[in-house]
Amino acid sequence: MRKRILAVPLTAALIVTLAAQPASAVDEINTKKLRDAVTVSGILGHERVLQRIATQNGGTRASGTSGFAASAAYVKDVLRKAGYQVKEQTFTFPFYRELTPAALTPVSPAGPAYETVTYDYSGSGDVTGRVVPALNNVLPPTPAPSSTAGCAVTDFAPASATAPEIALIQRGGCNFSVKAANAVAAGYDAAIIFNEGQPGRTELFQGTLGGPVGIPVVGLSFADGSALAGAASAGTVSVRVQTSTEINLNAQTSNIIADTPGGNPDRVLVVGSHLDSVVDGPGINDDGSGTATDLEIAVQLAKLKIKPRQKVRFAFWGAEEAGLLGSEHYVANLSDTELTQIYANLNFDMLGSPNYVRFVYDGDGSATGASGPYGSDQIEALFNKYFAAQGLATDPTAFDGRSDYGPFIDAGIPAGGLFSGAEGVKTAEQAAVYGGTADAPYDACYHQACDDINNLNTKALAELGDGAAHAVLTLALTKSGFYPDGSLRASARAAAPKLPYQGDHLAR
Repeated sequence: MRKRILAVPLTAALIVTLAAQPASAVDEINTKKLRDAVTVSGILGHERVLQRIATQNGGTRASGTSGFAASAAYVKDVLRKAGYQVKEQTFTFPFYRELTPAALTPVSPAGPAYETVTYDYSGSGDVTGRVVPALNNVLPPTPAPSSTAGCAVTDFAPASATAPEIALIQRGGCNFSVKAANAVAAGYDAAIIFNEGQPGRTELFQGTLGGPVGIPVVGLSFADGSALAGAASAGTVSVRVQTSTEINLNAQTSNIIADTPGGNPDRVLVVGSHLDSVVDGPGINDDGSGTATDLEIAVQLAKLKIKPRQKVRFAFWGAEEAGLLGSEHYVANLSDTELTQIYANLNFDMLGSPNYVRFVYDGDGSATGASGPYGSDQIEALFNKYFAAQGLATDPTAFDGRSDYGPFIDAGIPAGGLFSGAEGVKTAEQAAVYGGTADAPYDACYHQACDDINNLNTKALAELGDGAAHAVLTLALTKSGFYPDGSLRASARAAAPKLPYQGDHLAR
């Protein structure tokens, strides 16, 4: 998951805003029986199995590893025993992991090493060479983002054919993959991408190249990158770039897809969570918490013999941590008919963060500016109305492409979901509303080995698990729809938004 967030502190003004949001067009459904059946104990039962699987498989459940294969086998077994029609959709993907941290060291003139990171899917290498800034870096930066540095091959002076050279490229204008590919085409032996320089775009961050690149690609903060660009423009500057990565272009993983036996196959609700962890940890909150919650909702839905009006499809995605590859594969391989049959996607990625907030995806864009396709506003209102009825506050979080709803909203499918927070820092205003610790991460173990069975807040699991169960059952049973004519299917697809993230890391 995904998951830097744009969080808006819950203030009195925001509470009024939430209360004023339009009510969902879907029917009022009594979901108490399912909510009572979906317990923290049941969720934790699945979590313990996922932890044991990780422990038995080198501490990870990442796609492409034996830990993921065992996780998929467990999920399939539980769903089949509950009476679901289960399919495994296999696909190949480029497995990636960093073997040792990147290093970026000034050579001439000499100096202390820079703080840097390896971009996802960077090639391995050890390159010492002259730094050559892109021809169109915008320094000083304009007040609003405007740089398109490196977005065309002509943005680079042709690299030397006889000596190693390293491209220095400002963020902005296009995906990092495009910048890196253009640097390769211009003949450079390594690339450094530095942040653009506006407020919120100054820090060092780890981006993704989206797929394998044959040269080392590392990052710099704006302060370090702009200073290096200035020095390189004034005279000859050389640095050493070192990366060590592993890429397997033909790794295999899968999505686990389970349909309710009943329900209208022309109106399908896809309920998703990603099954994989990062390579570095067991992923018991990210996203074992979403996986376990969805699995328990599926089990209890069957045990209660609830007959859904819509077909409910529980999806457990592979390779989310590699860039939403499982959900992308699923949506890309839907036929035209199958695409029209999906009326909504619910996404649950991280529901048990220790220092949690009740985040709801901002379907109407009123708080974060990035709305989902028509109907996403109704799903947001459904969640907010439910929590308000329980006397529980919520905060909005942006549709920015950090989790598996991304391919669905790209296809114009309404989406929504819940999120308890990742590496972002809880504000004082949020601590006053939700408790917990201000100025501390929502999940201090995010993407680390300590994201284990002890990294869960059971209160968060109880509250967000109930919210998830409520939304699943409401959308499974409603007779009414999102649209002005009461239908649950759109007549046209929305234009795909330009999402800044591809999975966990920034793509542009």
